[in-house]
Amino acid sequence: MSDFHSNEQFLDMYIFETAQNIEQIEEAILSSEEYDGYSLEVINDIFRHMHTIKGSSAVMHFEHISTLAHAIEDLFFFIREEQPQNLDTSSINDHILAGVDFIKVELEKIKNEDAANGDAGNLISHIRNLLEVLKGNGISAPPEKAERLENHITSDCYESALQSLPKNIFKATIFFKDGCEMENIRAFAIISHLKEFIKEIYHLPKDIIEDGESVNIIKDKGFVIYVKTEQSYEEMYDFFIQTIFLKELRLVELEDDQEIKRLFAEEKKPVQYDNPIKTAKAVLQEEKEVHSSHVQSIISVNVAKLDKLMDLVGEMVIAEAMVIQNPDLEGLEIDNFHKASRHLHKITTEIQDMVMSIRMVPLANTFHKMHRIVRDMGKKLGKEVKLQIIGEETEVDKNIIEHISDPLMHIVRNSIDHGIENGEEREAKEKQRKGTVTIEAKNSGSDVLIMISDDGKGLNKEKLLARAKDHDLISKPESELSVKEIYNLIFIPGFSTKENITEFSGRGVGMDVVTRNLEAVGGSASVDSLEGAGTTITLKIPLTLAIIDGMNVRVGNSRYTIPITTIKESFRPEKKDIFTDPDGNEIIMVRGDCYPILRLHECYGVHTEITDFMEGIFIMVEQDNHILCLFVDELVGQQQVVVKTLPDYIKNKRKIQGLAGCTLLGDGSISLILDIGGLVNLKVQQAIITS
Repeated sequence: MSDFHSNEQFLDMYIFETAQNIEQIEEAILSSEEYDGYSLEVINDIFRHMHTIKGSSAVMHFEHISTLAHAIEDLFFFIREEQPQNLDTSSINDHILAGVDFIKVELEKIKNEDAANGDAGNLISHIRNLLEVLKGNGISAPPEKAERLENHITSDCYESALQSLPKNIFKATIFFKDGCEMENIRAFAIISHLKEFIKEIYHLPKDIIEDGESVNIIKDKGFVIYVKTEQSYEEMYDFFIQTIFLKELRLVELEDDQEIKRLFAEEKKPVQYDNPIKTAKAVLQEEKEVHSSHVQSIISVNVAKLDKLMDLVGEMVIAEAMVIQNPDLEGLEIDNFHKASRHLHKITTEIQDMVMSIRMVPLANTFHKMHRIVRDMGKKLGKEVKLQIIGEETEVDKNIIEHISDPLMHIVRNSIDHGIENGEEREAKEKQRKGTVTIEAKNSGSDVLIMISDDGKGLNKEKLLARAKDHDLISKPESELSVKEIYNLIFIPGFSTKENITEFSGRGVGMDVVTRNLEAVGGSASVDSLEGAGTTITLKIPLTLAIIDGMNVRVGNSRYTIPITTIKESFRPEKKDIFTDPDGNEIIMVRGDCYPILRLHECYGVHTEITDFMEGIFIMVEQDNHILCLFVDELVGQQQVVVKTLPDYIKNKRKIQGLAGCTLLGDGSISLILDIGGLVNLKVQQAIITS
């Protein structure tokens, strides 16, 4: 198996396509539950995708996945052919989803180059027993249909029992969709599938692996297959039409085998490919040649390459700033240089925008994964819940998606566990028996808003306040708290209103995990609720993390960068507007409202000669509806900066709050990028401690 892992491109194709098939199967199953039964389209989808997984897994020698997929394929072949009535679709779906989860786990092992050694024996036994139960329900079928079913499920027995029957001869010509890539390995997979129940197979090109021209031939003339079989035209058509990436199928029945004899006269048997490792290596070599001579309108790109490209664009932005802002240029009359630098900036910006657009991916996949969460939790909690999705086409940077999946799942689980009532309670409140969780996404300037709403019982302000007071989590008088501030108490670490421990809550892991994940990408969360009507939690996330617009400030000899999106204004104060509260916290009044002050030099222990408020400057920043006034020495200027993570040795040595990363400025100095959300939380915690 180590040889397979060395062929990363070949293995990546298997992982990618299997994951895609698994997602399609899961989506089909969940749609069947919505309509309480299997449509013919759903049955065909599940059958086709499992058929593909079975074949490709067998080619890659992942036998346990192939065998499991085969068992599920058999089950849905029976359902498709027999169309049994009164199926317990919920029970069947439980078994199939368990199989889907098993394959997901095995794919993760394969991705991590671990041994894919899971035991699917029990799952396979349960599915086969389920099939036997269905077959034993007294369902009868016409002889030819039963014969076809038996051929699919026990092909070896069927083959040996029908040796004396006359053989049919078919010629199939298959054309794959443009841009699918690796047409020869897809042809190889078809032959592998056919060998499971047909012994005599011939094909053109004859050598689809070692011959580098086979891909070009298949693209231009199609992949031609001749078979001698007992199966009917309809059965062979059903088989070939399931081919993934199929563009066109031409299937004809031949009167005799003269064409086969003419084309394959010198061959005693069809070409065999028994060494999949050799196959993989040959395909990889051939794929390089194909890419050099054929240009596709759409190609797949390794994510690592995109990340490297983004890093290079970032370095280019930094290099541009270092050239244009070079202190050696001060005072020089260099009009041509400035003209060239403006042109350079235009090109750099266009390249940056293009690379960012490539990295943008829709939220659809992330949102649709929540269907499974809603389905499983609803069943375990005995609640009827449906999921509604709006704005799934909204796009964000791929790195952002990796950070919001967990918060989104946590909120959806909380909505079902805490918010949605059971059916009887909802009916007593004159609500529809089935609750609804809605996920909506939309663009808002340089941010994306994701709203997760439920029509459950909402939040109880009195209960929230009581809980917060019991744990000393309130930093100011209760009468001064706004409704929104009361609701946002649920994001404080350790806050929970769940008194009973369940599988989903009550273990001290609260909504603070959501804010922690979001803060890691410069995002925030807020909550609105109406008691008895439901709750809405809004996630605000940036479109991208890689490059931001920032305001550079100086504190002593240090430089800091503040994201422009968080700045409300900058100003010099008047002495009469600054005072200290009874707890020793410094406060500034701006247009009648009071805001806390954070001295950056004290926060990070930076030496500076400017400690008098009248000599420095204030920058008012806002995050999560919290406003903070930062005191700094001076503004340096606005600049587009590339976000770099802090080195591990710094993060491991000191746990510094309020820093999102660092960047390199045009003069070559390093600036620390401030995490305004982290600074706001730091100030809130200090206020709680001092009070």
